[in-house]
Amino acid sequence: MAIFERMSDLVRANVNDLIDKAENPEKMVKQIIIDMEEQLRKATQGLGTAMGSHNQVKKQLEMAQEQSNVWQEKAKACLEQGNEELAKKALENKVEQDKMVTQYQEMTALMEAQVNEIKSQIEILKQKLEEARSKQTMLTARSQMADAKSQMAKTLGNMDSKSAFAKMDKMEQKIAEKEAEANAFSEISGVQESENDPFVQMDQENSVNEELEKLKKQMNNDN
Repeated sequence: MAIFERMSDLVRANVNDLIDKAENPEKMVKQIIIDMEEQLRKATQGLGTAMGSHNQVKKQLEMAQEQSNVWQEKAKACLEQGNEELAKKALENKVEQDKMVTQYQEMTALMEAQVNEIKSQIEILKQKLEEARSKQTMLTARSQMADAKSQMAKTLGNMDSKSAFAKMDKMEQKIAEKEAEANAFSEISGVQESENDPFVQMDQENSVNEELEKLKKQMNNDN
């Protein structure tokens, strides 16, 4: 019997040790939300940087388009003045600007796609963060309930039920003895009081006299 009790104590000690060493789920959930908030902050900063770069490229595109138009107008003016050679030089500059326009257009389209992708990822992250925040209360409540059940199990496991019930039975027995003793004293006290109470004695004498009169009447009738 002692061997089984010893084994039970060892198992209980190991379980308690594992519970104590386990990570706190409430802290873990809180940390996850903090990490997600940090990711959202960095993603938002990245979006701002990407949008800033995109706007700069768009400005460069607009400037290249304006320069292309300027050289186009200069080439027209040179032709109107009959200076074809100078018009060609103006058109050469226009061609270079048109190349820049094409490059900036490609860069603008690529960066716009990247900006939209970052925006989409941020929206997804926001949704996930809101879901995590809404679940935090529920998960915390479940964790606390599990802790309470574990604590109750540990308390019950550490309590010697046989000894506890034996003590309760002993206390109940003592209380029953005290109640019986109190009842006995009450009965004794009641008898003594009735014997010394003149009103009680008078009622008793009256009852006896009534019975005596009844008996006399009955005997007279019989005669």
